[in-house]
Amino acid sequence: MKKLGIFISHPIQYQVPLYQKLSKKIDLIVYYYSQFGAEKYFDPQFKKEFKWDINLLEGYNYKFLKNYSFKPGFHFFGFINFGIFKEIFKNKFDAVLINSWSYLSDWLVILACLILKTKLLLRVESPYNQEILKSKWKLFIKKIIFGKILFPRVYAFLYIGEENRKFYKFYGVPDKKLFFAPYAVDNERFQKEYEKLKDKKEKLRKELGIAKDTVVILFVGKLIHKKRPLDLLRAYKILFDNKELEEKIALIYVGDGELRDEIEKFIQTNNLKNVFLVGFKNQTEISKYYVMSDIFVLPSYVGETWGLVVNEAMNFRLPVIVSDLVGCGSDLVKHGENGYIFKTGDTEELARYLEELIINEEKRKSFGEKSSEIVKGYNYDKTVESILKVVK
Repeated sequence: MKKLGIFISHPIQYQVPLYQKLSKKIDLIVYYYSQFGAEKYFDPQFKKEFKWDINLLEGYNYKFLKNYSFKPGFHFFGFINFGIFKEIFKNKFDAVLINSWSYLSDWLVILACLILKTKLLLRVESPYNQEILKSKWKLFIKKIIFGKILFPRVYAFLYIGEENRKFYKFYGVPDKKLFFAPYAVDNERFQKEYEKLKDKKEKLRKELGIAKDTVVILFVGKLIHKKRPLDLLRAYKILFDNKELEEKIALIYVGDGELRDEIEKFIQTNNLKNVFLVGFKNQTEISKYYVMSDIFVLPSYVGETWGLVVNEAMNFRLPVIVSDLVGCGSDLVKHGENGYIFKTGDTEELARYLEELIINEEKRKSFGEKSSEIVKGYNYDKTVESILKVVK
């Protein structure tokens, strides 16, 4: 059986089901630079101490590497794991996979693979539509570092979606080195949750005091600048100012962060009704908010390299609206079929698309069914298949 090593910053709830499936097909060891996520820790963006309430350490082989960083965390020098060299040398992997080049330890993996002549696989999220917004001098330097030095030495690139594929092409990666490995969530788990809860929609809404016929708009994510949650609130205000709509709509924010106070102030200043800030919700709690909702919106800016909450929402048969800079838009959102893509920051355009779905129940339903069809193509099995094809 072929042997694969994966090196990643910490246990991530979206990646673990992939490791579990891979472990049944290949000799896999996952190396973590830290125990963030596996134990309780303080997330500065959520402004909350928490631990994921699903088991992230079962069903596959893993090892935590000693971190020598003086200031552990999610910055370049936050993960310094010298044990990388020993593990790659000792295990003689057929290939090694990394998901990032954001940390010093990622570059230690790259260096070790180059020295030991181990096949290096990249599955990094970077989207082309955000890359081309960078300054010319940055792109020039990256063309040298990526295009001339690093990428020619990478064995294969596992691209997560169309914008990611275009990113690699931009830096000169040939088609023969590109393999589609879609970004996914645990579709099976979320679809089971949908089937279990779909008939309880009215009951779940009552918990928040939302009427049966109200059209509920949903946002899930950290309340931080990258996510642009205030864009959605401004669009909601445009709708709320329409007397024909104000009693028909509600907005739920699932998540927490530095912009919460600003959001609450905007709600109070503009006397908005039916806006609910329910705070952070863990994995076993999140499903009920998707079920009680009718439309999902992700208005993010640069930094939203994919947006896996869109995958989640689509498993609950929701129409989805995203900004034109959200990384998954090119793949998951078929404009006018299962949702809409609006120009980032254009709250009036966002409001128009929301109104179209609010006043047309049939369109919401057909868009939601289309979402369910599309997201089935973004699953872990396809990623496993691509990884095995590359390694074998």
